[in-house]
Amino acid sequence: MEQTQKTKEFIIRYIDAFSKMPAPRTREQLAEFMVDNNLVEHILFFDSVFPGYGLLIDEITVEDNRAVILARFRGRHEGEFNGIAPTFKEIEMPVSVGYQIENGKIVSHWVIADQVSMLEQLGVSPAVSA
Repeated sequence: MEQTQKTKEFIIRYIDAFSKMPAPRTREQLAEFMVDNNLVEHILFFDSVFPGYGLLIDEITVEDNRAVILARFRGRHEGEFNGIAPTFKEIEMPVSVGYQIENGKIVSHWVIADQVSMLEQLGVSPAVSA
C-alpha cells in the first residue's frame, strides 16, 4: 500500500480512537498512537482544562508520512487555563495540526490554534471586529 494512503488511514484511525477515549485520557492510551512526548503532554494538559475535548476534522492533507488536519477544537472549560479560572463555557476554535508518522506512530507534531477566538468565547477578551 502506498505510504500516503497508510498515513491517511492512520490519522483517521487515530482521531477516531482519540475521540472515543474516555476522559481523562492516559499516557497508556496515547502510547498506542504516538511516541512524541510533547504531543502526549499537550493532550494531557488540554484534557485537564477541557476534559474529553474533541477534534472535528474539516480537511486532511497527506503526503508520504506527513499529514495536516484542519479541524475544530470543541470542549468545555473546566480547569484553570493560564490563570483563567474555569468558566464552564463550551468553546469551539479552529486549529491546524501537522503530524509526522514513522513506524505506525506519531513522532512529531505542530499546532496552530486561534486562541484569540477561544479567549473571546471564554469571555476574558473582547471580541475583535474586522
